[in-house]
Amino acid sequence: MLDEQGGNLGVMSLENALAEAATKGLDLILITQNVNPPIAKITSFDKFRYEKEKEFKKQRLAQKTLGMKQVQISLKEAKNDLMTKVRRLEGFLEDGHNVEIVMTLFGREKGMKDYARVRLQEFLGMITIPYTLNQGIKDAGRGLNAQVAKK
Repeated sequence: MLDEQGGNLGVMSLENALAEAATKGLDLILITQNVNPPIAKITSFDKFRYEKEKEFKKQRLAQKTLGMKQVQISLKEAKNDLMTKVRRLEGFLEDGHNVEIVMTLFGREKGMKDYARVRLQEFLGMITIPYTLNQGIKDAGRGLNAQVAKK
């Protein structure tokens, strides 16, 4: 049993714990029930709920920061344009993101998937920082995809 400041009140029966909470005008909240004896806390339920929501939002924001980023390239792009996209991709990798490289093929380019695969391999060769290929080069609906992550 814990009080509102987090101090230990010791082991007590449910009736005594409820009576203690009622005398203080607070609620009795079950924290964990899987241990013996179960841990409960005397506190305001509104305050408890507010703290849990705050903790949940913090966890959700931490998950969003490490999402998937995307870099789009095409078969006809010049080397300087590809170098610009490599720098952007390296920035994403340095920030800890996974990056999906999407090569979109248009019209007759769809018939040159072997050449497009070679160009995508060349693009991957331009990346200077160490990386791992999460998902190899695979055919997508309108082109080729690859996923990379920092080692």
